Amino acid sequence: MEDYGISYWSSNDFFIDEGVVKINSGSKPALIKIVKDAREKGYKGPLLLRFPHLIAKQVDKLFYSFEKSMQEYKYEGKFHAVFPLKVNQMPHFVLPLMESSTHKSYGLEAGSKSELIVAMAYTNKNAPITVNGFKDKEMIHLGFIAANMGHSITLTIEGLNELETIIAVAKEMGKPYPNIGLRIRLHSTGTGVWAKSGGINSKFGLTSTELLEAISLLEKSKLLHKFTMIHFHIGSQISDISPLKKAIREVGNIYAELRKMGAKNLTSVNIGGGLAVEYTQHQGNHNCNYTLSEFSGDVVFSLKEIAKNKKEKEPDIFIESGRFISANHAVLVAPVLELFSQEYDEKALKLKEKNPPLIAEMFDLYQTVSEKNAIEYLHDSLDHMESLLTLFDLGYIDLQDRSNTEVLVHLIIKKVIKLLKHKNHNEIIRIQEQVQERYLLNCSFFQSLPDYWGLGQNFPVMPLDRLNKKPTRSASLWDITCDSDGEIAFDSTKPLYLHDVDVTKEEYFLGFFLVGAYQEVLGMRHNLFTHPTEFSVILNDKGYEIINLLEAQNVLDVLDDLDYDTKEIERRLKHRIDDSALLDEDRKKEILGQLYIMMSENGYLRTIRNGEKE
Repeated sequence: MEDYGISYWSSNDFFIDEGVVKINSGSKPALIKIVKDAREKGYKGPLLLRFPHLIAKQVDKLFYSFEKSMQEYKYEGKFHAVFPLKVNQMPHFVLPLMESSTHKSYGLEAGSKSELIVAMAYTNKNAPITVNGFKDKEMIHLGFIAANMGHSITLTIEGLNELETIIAVAKEMGKPYPNIGLRIRLHSTGTGVWAKSGGINSKFGLTSTELLEAISLLEKSKLLHKFTMIHFHIGSQISDISPLKKAIREVGNIYAELRKMGAKNLTSVNIGGGLAVEYTQHQGNHNCNYTLSEFSGDVVFSLKEIAKNKKEKEPDIFIESGRFISANHAVLVAPVLELFSQEYDEKALKLKEKNPPLIAEMFDLYQTVSEKNAIEYLHDSLDHMESLLTLFDLGYIDLQDRSNTEVLVHLIIKKVIKLLKHKNHNEIIRIQEQVQERYLLNCSFFQSLPDYWGLGQNFPVMPLDRLNKKPTRSASLWDITCDSDGEIAFDSTKPLYLHDVDVTKEEYFLGFFLVGAYQEVLGMRHNLFTHPTEFSVILNDKGYEIINLLEAQNVLDVLDDLDYDTKEIERRLKHRIDDSALLDEDRKKEILGQLYIMMSENGYLRTIRNGEKE
């Protein structure tokens, strides 16, 4: 039995019971049941399941933790939060997010004109909007329109030219003005692959010299009273709490100094994003060294101490953590299409009447291997394989002998693993790293897990059922793209073991968890694979309801999105079929009908089980 580290990464959102993964809410249904229900309705290929209750849960946890820390330290400032839309702009995430936070000061952060339009439309009344990133005059104009609509909006300045544009637009449009924030380029940096968001050489923010010049510009333009926030960001997925503490001390002192310089309406410190998500499935490989309670406590305590020492007002605290809010709400489920070594069974063994001596010895090893001699016979079979492959290269054995060699080695390996499955034998792990089972999944990693391909980001992965049986195969995962990078290789330091199943007779599904942050919006159409079919699951005490179903695009829709003229494609295909001298009229109609059916389906594969397509 294997729990796949569910106690490390799931935050008690999922649990294992009766050999299946269940959702820890409502009637606690099994994921495998939801998946099979969807597939019985005709939705094949990969599926993306959303759980809106987990969105609300994360928002509640964030506010509870900061408000508790503020009560503990008698903090006088208030807590506010915004969700950065760049992390997940999908409507079936954003709308439930806003719906679940109507009574909180929880809004949206935009980094582009399109995102700002979404924020202006969906941010709840009295909730904040922040605007980060580089802005032109039109985008700043949009910010003024938002202020005129009654939104509490802050335009965060990334450079002095943006501030000059705000001053110009203010003269054109007049009041009401949006609030103005200044992003600080701190010396402090985070850790990990996203650490370049912080530091003195980071892409965004003002240096100390530019900050002083910005204050001077605001004073001259009589807009200093609209300067209400300073902002910093030291990186996504902050794994170590120490850099954050340092950054808080740095920005807290800047906040106090600016107020002493006359910026009396500066009342907010925006600590950016970066609150880490625990992705690990293995002990000793954790992604963060702190709890949410420690995070909020350190932020609140540090800002209170600085304000006290500097005799300044304790600032309101803003946070823009997106990964923490969105990651856990989505699960990607991929069917296993094939196990590549399953062709190596006894049926594939075609021994001759007279076999080369080493093959005869390997066959004897296979027949006589036992728990007592398993490791010794395994070593012998691998040595024999190397010798036989050399003999093939030299022309001393033929292709059938080579095939028998490969089949026998795999048969011996499978038998040894089965014999020793109850033992954690280091030699077995070493051998499994060399001879892995390749599981072919009906999905595209480039489309559904781009951070794995681009950044080496790990995501928790596990079977949805059979969890009361010990998995025995060291697994590497292959997607269906024709790209060698579409593989999650076996790693002996973070091993993945799966079950030895016959997918021609039974279904086997893998779930990838914590995929709700960035993966959808960054997904790419490598090989023109589209997004999976997705739906939201609403849980209650009696069961669940599937809503917001969005099917994977069909072949023609994908081509249309790439600006192909799909009507022209259909016309050309029909013309070529009509012109074919190889077909009679009835056959032409039959083939054309088949072609139209295929183009109206999505591009993911159809598995074949018991001779029939799904």
